[in-house]
Amino acid sequence: MTNGKKIHNFSAGPSILSDYAIEKSSADLKSFSDTGLSVLEISHRSKQFVQVADEATQLVKKLLNLTDDYDVLFLQGGASTQFFQIPHNFLKTKAVYLNTGTWSKKAIKEAKGYGEIDVCASSEDGNFNYIPGNYTISSDADYFHCTSNNTIFGTQIKEFPDSDIPMICDMSSDIFSRPIDVTKFDIIYAGAQKNMGPAGVTLVVIKKEMYNKLADRHIPSMVNYKTHADADSMFNTPPVFPILVSKYNMEWVLNNGGLEGMEKRNNEKASLLYDAIDASPYFKGTAREDSRSHMNACFVFKPEHEGLSSKFDEACKEAGLSGLKGHRSVGGYRASLYNALSIESVQALVDVINKFNG
Repeated sequence: MTNGKKIHNFSAGPSILSDYAIEKSSADLKSFSDTGLSVLEISHRSKQFVQVADEATQLVKKLLNLTDDYDVLFLQGGASTQFFQIPHNFLKTKAVYLNTGTWSKKAIKEAKGYGEIDVCASSEDGNFNYIPGNYTISSDADYFHCTSNNTIFGTQIKEFPDSDIPMICDMSSDIFSRPIDVTKFDIIYAGAQKNMGPAGVTLVVIKKEMYNKLADRHIPSMVNYKTHADADSMFNTPPVFPILVSKYNMEWVLNNGGLEGMEKRNNEKASLLYDAIDASPYFKGTAREDSRSHMNACFVFKPEHEGLSSKFDEACKEAGLSGLKGHRSVGGYRASLYNALSIESVQALVDVINKFNG
């Protein structure tokens, strides 16, 4: 609230968190568990935090329906570290990458230092406004890598391909937003700050059999996934507070219908906003309709109305709408509709669009 006005947070990340997670973790900042200390001061090896880490791990397993074939790791360095950590561990000769935007390109750039990269398909010809289809995944590669949701361009993979080789997915911006068939994937990774928790922790879900596919090169302890699995994510000091907040946020997801509940909630929000954009004489969506993200809705003024942007910006500010500026690669506006964003906030944006339409 600012001067009594609710602020509607559409930030692309760090993103909105549930009130539940904020309230619970705020209390722990003053006094955590029975320690009499702030959670920022406790040892990561204390029984109190070990319990938090165990509970967070179990929540990931429950939400994703993971079997014992998978390890859950809480690491640091963001998804950007995974861009090189994955090929350092697993790229022996060739890997296949699907190029759907900025984060895919960054992952490809890092992987090129370790072997041949086969870009099986790319949507760069349309400024990444769609998810490519009808591509072939080479069966003689070490793994296939894709990005499930593209925050900058507002696109999202709706159905994942079948792959004869290990499939690795960057799910940073739509993790826990919808049910997925985890058995398709050998590694899932996600920087927390988009949809899971605060910045500072990275979730990695890895099938245990991947440890048998390590490349024949020196793998420093800190970038070896087996190191962290053997140490229960405590090989070095983990990001205590981000893990705690993520645990609370995952509890909130579970208590609100799990991934099925989040999918229903997110579909309703996305439909409400996209319908308003499509009906407006002033705006248009930037992503192709069949590829539209339910996490990041990107839209711009139609060319003949671009001069009205300052007027719209002022209307958004007056309505308490925050974080709507689009990325420079696309321009215009980007409304991030992550799990914790309420449909009331989306309605507030829709009301501004409708009022602007006249």
